[in-house]
This record gives sequence, C-alpha cells and structure tokens, in this order.
Amino acid sequence: MINKKKKYDIILFDVDDTLMDFRISERNALHNTFMEFNLPNGFSDYHDSYRAISKILWNELEQGKLALGNLGVERFNRLFKQHGIAVDASLFSQSYLGYLGKETHLMPGAVDLCSSLEQCRLAIITNGFGHVQKARIENSPLKDLFEQVVISEETGFQKPDSGIFDYTFSKMGIKDKNRVLIVGDSLTSDIKGGSDYSIDTCWFNPHQKSNGTEVIPTYEIRELAELSDIVNGHPLKG
Repeated sequence: MINKKKKYDIILFDVDDTLMDFRISERNALHNTFMEFNLPNGFSDYHDSYRAISKILWNELEQGKLALGNLGVERFNRLFKQHGIAVDASLFSQSYLGYLGKETHLMPGAVDLCSSLEQCRLAIITNGFGHVQKARIENSPLKDLFEQVVISEETGFQKPDSGIFDYTFSKMGIKDKNRVLIVGDSLTSDIKGGSDYSIDTCWFNPHQKSNGTEVIPTYEIRELAELSDIVNGHPLKG
C-alpha cells in the first residue's frame, strides 16, 4: 500500500551514472572489445577521442537529429576514420554492445536507496539499446526492484522527448503528475525532459558540476541517500 504521507509516490530513475556506473562499464567494455580486435592499446590511445565523438552524437540523439540505430555504428566509424584504423565499425559496435551488456557496476547506495523506497512505485526510464540495458539490469541486484523498465529504443522516443514520458505514464496508469519525481544525472536529458513534462526533477550531481544550462532542477543531490528526505517531504536545506 502506498504511503499517502509521502510527497512523491512514483519515482522514475535514470540508469547510467545515476543507478549504475556507466564510466566503469564503458571502460571495461571498450577495453575488452579493443583486445578482441587485436588493439591492446586501443583504450588508452583512443578513449578520449571516443568520448568526444560519443558526446556529440548523444547530444544529436537527444535533439532528435540522429537515430539510436545509427549512433551505435557511427561513433566507431568516426573514431576509426579519425585515427586511420582499418576495422569494421559495425562488427566492432556489435561486440562492444555485447560486452557492455555484461557490465553491472552500481553507483554507491543504489540498492539501499531503492530498497528503502519499497512503499513507492519505482520505474526506470532510460535512453539506450534495449537488449543492453535489459541485460545489465537483469544481471544486477536492481532486477526485482522496479515496476517498469522503459527503454528509449523500445518506445521510439528518447529523453527529453515527451513521447517517452507519455509512454511511461500510460504504461503505469499515472494520472497525477504532482506525485511523480524523476531522478537523473543529465540536465539535458532527464531534468529537461521532466521539466518539460511538468513533473518535479532531482538532479543527481555527485561531482558537483556547474549548471551551464537554462534547465533548473527542482532538487539537487550529491549522494543517492539524500533522495529519501525529498521523497518523504523533507527537502534538503541549502
């Protein structure tokens, strides 16, 4: 039974760099893929270039300028072209996603937080490849903690597009936006998406990054454990 005294009864969580540590997952998956393709120094030599390319493409994805299916291969096409590497980008991408699906590193406090919110309805709303995100969640301690797992590839909409929120609200039968809180690390994806959809937002900002955007979160936290006070109607001071 839902505790009506709570300020929020429905919590929508992002996955990468919110509940799961994507940087570690990406690092391991990239290293393993470079090793498979006989490029043992590939991660150290090309990781910075890859991150820069990937950031550009994910921004284009959020803006609706690029399809997810194209992003997967295009990031490696650009990387290999930039460095003159003779590797099939499609095969490399396929292997990388396979390795990535096996990486299940959690952010500190993720399981404890979600377990403590047992009286709330919890859901995941994440951008990414369906089979990869499902595998990572299913193989982690998070697998039984969520009512719904909504993945952009399966809905046809990427955060911050309102379409993915329409899908989630319909799937969960949500009628009252005032009872919903979205939690995520990305201002341009999670927080903008929630704000545009008129639901409250919580920016998870463990590295205390400055906000250089026009997106203003309802709340900001440094540690996941801080979310409990917000959910229970006791917002943090300062």
